[in-house]
Amino acid sequence: MSSIIYIVVPCYNEEAVLHETSSRLAEKMHSLMQAGKISPQSRVMFVNDGSKDRTWEIIEELVAGDNLFQGVKLSRNKGHQNALLAGLMTAKDHCDAAISMDADLQDDINAVDEMIAKFDQGCDIVYGVRSERKTDTFFKKFTAQGYYKLLALMGVDIVYNHADYRLMSRRALQDLESFGEVNLFLRGVVPMIGYRTDKVYYERAERFAGESKYPLKKMLAFAMEGITSLSVKPIRFITTVGFVIFLVSLGMLIYSVVRHFMGATIQGWTSLAVSVWAIGGLQLLAIGVVGEYIGKIYLETKHRPKYIIETYLHRDE
Repeated sequence: MSSIIYIVVPCYNEEAVLHETSSRLAEKMHSLMQAGKISPQSRVMFVNDGSKDRTWEIIEELVAGDNLFQGVKLSRNKGHQNALLAGLMTAKDHCDAAISMDADLQDDINAVDEMIAKFDQGCDIVYGVRSERKTDTFFKKFTAQGYYKLLALMGVDIVYNHADYRLMSRRALQDLESFGEVNLFLRGVVPMIGYRTDKVYYERAERFAGESKYPLKKMLAFAMEGITSLSVKPIRFITTVGFVIFLVSLGMLIYSVVRHFMGATIQGWTSLAVSVWAIGGLQLLAIGVVGEYIGKIYLETKHRPKYIIETYLHRDE
């Protein structure tokens, strides 16, 4: 018996690309159904993350015109990760496995075939991994790959060159639900689930239409979220640096006392100024990093919902 597969697509201001995305996904899903690789009960679920354009109206039209499509509308914008989680948690009670992908058509839809094949072979999680970064600028390629290496250095178990294009079985989704953190970074959380995993390699295309929803500011915020949500090494690094500077300061104290009694005291304005600025900067940096963690603890203790679903549109015919 063929598996019920849901494709979950978070959307934020995607009116420029949504018609083309839905058309390509419909073609792919119907071809898989006709080949007997997935059940006719499989669906495509679009999650509207508080879009300000006609994204939700288009989703309503798609659902009304074809029972292949479903729509989830969040009460307000909650961010890509929470919108994706909302879709996955809604889908898990209706499917055998769910595939998450972005709406911009940069993820190769044809990789779905291999993901499903690996799921049928017993894999609970199948990661879509970029084989190359030909479409990226030098800056984006350099910073992205550097970020993955930095996460690995911080002790974070993350799949290199993987974003959020992945397949997860129902039991993997059920276990994902048990992770209660508010500060969500799925790329780091999903590998913690375990089970049998595999990878599918694909080439990422240019965005079909519209603008990227991750400008530099958001990318930096997302990077900080990933590091501070999954690793405490930044705080340990500050502790180490503080200890080293303390040892250096003891050495400077001994040196100054010895020089004083030798009668070779010098004014040392430059070294004093540099020391004050260096220590002051380090203290501010340390306070900022510790504050970032304290802020996350504050948000976690509130136990606020990660998302609120306003509407779930679907047709059971």
